[in-house]
Parts: sequence; structure tokens; C-alpha cells
Amino acid sequence: MAPAARLAKLLSHIEGCHTANLARDYFPVRADDSVFGYVRPAFAARLVEREPDITLVDGQVDLPPHLLPRLNDIAIAAGCRVRHEDFDVRATPDGPVLGTLDRGALPDFGVIGVGAHLNGLVETPDGPQLWVARRAADKKLDPGKLDHLVAGGVPAGLTPFETLLKEAEEEAALPPDLTSAARPVARFAYNMERPEGLRRDIIHVYDLLLPAGFSPQPADGEVEFFRLMPLPEVLDILATTDDFKFNVALVLVDLLIRHGLINGGDAATLRQALDRQP
Repeated sequence: MAPAARLAKLLSHIEGCHTANLARDYFPVRADDSVFGYVRPAFAARLVEREPDITLVDGQVDLPPHLLPRLNDIAIAAGCRVRHEDFDVRATPDGPVLGTLDRGALPDFGVIGVGAHLNGLVETPDGPQLWVARRAADKKLDPGKLDHLVAGGVPAGLTPFETLLKEAEEEAALPPDLTSAARPVARFAYNMERPEGLRRDIIHVYDLLLPAGFSPQPADGEVEFFRLMPLPEVLDILATTDDFKFNVALVLVDLLIRHGLINGGDAATLRQALDRQP
């Protein structure tokens, strides 16, 4: 593949995660002085219709703080699809928790969603290889896409690392004493238009070096199989297809840069794109 075409494809994966224009297409949702979400005008009108204490003035949705404990009730009344898993609601990624909201309603409200992703690596005589998962065909989001060994959203009350330990055991039968050696290596943020709505995501990325004799096992039905791939093969798939889940591509480009498979000017261009703030 021509170098220019490879770079263009890799950049397209990154830019595809930055498609939302909050200032143009959304109304901010505010409680006191904290903007914690962004909603489409039609959804803003629905919120005001369903909850009289919510007001819409000059393109801003004001939600009185006393309603923060009732966000899930408001979401259900507004017709949001719920998944019965609460996430913490924050105005900024590291700010205080203002309330909780069902994971299924995060895209409707444009609330920050936090995730943890694990690069499961194995050192071999031919170089490092990566454990890759294929998502189950019946997954609601991105069925059949290639994914990380472990990845998951951070539920209310847990840290990204605590989530990683939990998801590793549930998804891939990794014992906690093995996963606990994972080390944080990156954090990415993006605002993205998706079929389910607005994704304002923060991804915490970890690397874990696994023993050569260890094989992860699908444990909860969310993964069809795991496969160990040489990093050059991972790069080839990224550079020629859309087979990987959209946000996995961000993490893998970073991994490939750090391991020297992407270098020089291409690495600098891609790093600048990865470091873009929403």
C-alpha cells in the first residue's frame, strides 16, 4: 500500500471520532454553573415538555440541581433507551460527581462516558503480538467488529483501573492478579456523532504483557473469539479496512507509534491528530 494512502486511512479513523459540532448542533445542559451535557434541540423540547422544572432559554437547557438525583426518571420519561447500568455524571472528566445516569441515555444527554481499554501484548521471537477479540454478532453496538482483548465502560462508583480488573475477568477470564500488572499508557477524548447519539468519550488505555502460554477465553458471550496477531498484521488491517471498532483504532495507532511500526513524519502527523482535544 502506498505510504500516502496508508496515512490517509489511519487519519480517517482518528478524524472519524471527531465529527460532533457542539456549538452548532446542540444545546448545553446546565445545573447551576456546571454544563454536564449537550442535547439536540428536539430532545431539549422533549425534556421541557416532560419535566416542568426544566427550562429552555436562549438555546440553553437549565436543570435545577434538585433534579440531578432523578436523571434516570427524566430519561425514561423522555423515551431514552436504558441498559440498567449507571454511569457517573461529571461536568469535566476529573470533576466531582453530580449524579448518575443510565448508560443507554448518555448519548441522548451528551454526558461524558468513560471507558477503559487494554492492549494485551505477548513478546515473541518475531516481535510483539497483540490479542484481538471479535465482538459477538448479537452485540447491540458494532457487532462483529474487531476489538481489544478487554474494553468496557466505567460504571458509577468505579475507577478505570477497577473497571479494567472487573471486565478482564468477566470478558476474557483474566485473573485479577494477572491484570493488576497493567500500566496506564494514554488517555484520549473525542466528541462523535453515532447512530445511538452523541458520544463524548474519555478512553483510559493500559498495556499488559501476558505470558506466552496464556490464552484468554470468551467468558460472558460478548466475544466470539480471541486471536493473537503480529503488530504488522494489525497495522495492515487498520490501514486497509474498517474492521476494528471505531475507538479501538485510536488506541491501536498510538500502540503502533510507540512500538515503532509507524515512525517519522507519519508518526508526528498521527500523534498530532490523536492529541486533538474535543
